[in-house]
Amino acid sequence: MKYRRRIYYSAEQRAEIWDRWQRGESMRSIGRVFDRQSSSVFSVISPTGGIRPPDRRRGRSALSLSEREEISLGLSTKQSLRAIASQLGRAPSTISREVRRNGGMTGYRATTSDQAAWDRALRPKMCKLACHPTLAHAVSAKLRRKWSPEQVAGWLKRAFPGEAHKQVSHETIYRSLYIQARGVLKKELLEHLRAKRTVRRSKHASQKRKGNGQIKDAVSISERPASVEDRAVPGHWEGDLIGGSKNSYVATLVERHSRYVMLVKVANKDTESVVTALIKSAQKLPRELYKSLTWDRGKELADHPRFTLATDVDVYFCDPQSPWQRGSNENTNRLVRQYLPRGTDLSVHSQAKLSAIARQLNERPRKTLQYQTPAEKFAQCVASTG
Repeated sequence: MKYRRRIYYSAEQRAEIWDRWQRGESMRSIGRVFDRQSSSVFSVISPTGGIRPPDRRRGRSALSLSEREEISLGLSTKQSLRAIASQLGRAPSTISREVRRNGGMTGYRATTSDQAAWDRALRPKMCKLACHPTLAHAVSAKLRRKWSPEQVAGWLKRAFPGEAHKQVSHETIYRSLYIQARGVLKKELLEHLRAKRTVRRSKHASQKRKGNGQIKDAVSISERPASVEDRAVPGHWEGDLIGGSKNSYVATLVERHSRYVMLVKVANKDTESVVTALIKSAQKLPRELYKSLTWDRGKELADHPRFTLATDVDVYFCDPQSPWQRGSNENTNRLVRQYLPRGTDLSVHSQAKLSAIARQLNERPRKTLQYQTPAEKFAQCVASTG
């Protein structure tokens, strides 16, 4: 029988997994970052129901590893426990208890004792519902009536004003449902929630899926200068993301005056990855030929202020559901699909391959340019900048 090899993540990798999960990335996209299957990411996230566990810290009064090494050294040189305690500025009873519970005078080892103490300190805090069975029963009854945790919490607050022991926050209810170790509310109650999932998604992921939330400080296309509209002045671009299988994406950019195309490889759809890739591509162009960028309402450009700060390029956003406001880009996307068909994995294409595809598109004669090529037209623009 063939067994699957177990995959381990380091503490730093686990922290990055949780950071990405909280930003709203899917398990599949997170797995691709580490070149692993989404199931390995699920094994990190699922034990706490998709809710990030708090970072653990040692108590101020806890013995440190260096102190335990001093204890081990003192025992090896036959010092008394009282003498060791005096050197460390600790109570003799503290040293006696430490040695007794970790192998005694002859078996004490600093590293092993330190890890054992860390493991013993992992004591889950009892939640409010566990301490108040009547409150837990009331919450369960409302959940069975298909009330949301937020509705339950709001009702309790209104029904029992001023009685804190009869109230509970919706976040506590969610944690009791999703974190298996708590076991206060039965997992079957998840079936009564609108979203019947076993792990809780980040609120950022919910906003991405539903299209909720506005792009902060977005400048509407209606405020774009009139000189951009007639295409007479070069340096104004339109952009978008095209998607493929396995959560793969490519950014497409087209210059409005010359129809010159650039394809940019992006690591992911999150705004950090997209904006970083766009900044890198913008730095390859003369500043005179990159004055503005018009994008749709996709949240992948939510961090547009960082892009503008790094490139001095103004960003304008189209009206919702108005693709014709980026007509050149939409037409370019259809041309690009000849090389990057829908349903294929776009991540297999290197930036060099994408640049080669863009070069072929830019060398096609265009009727709208009197059969000049975008490459020729753009070269004229570059020459005019001196």
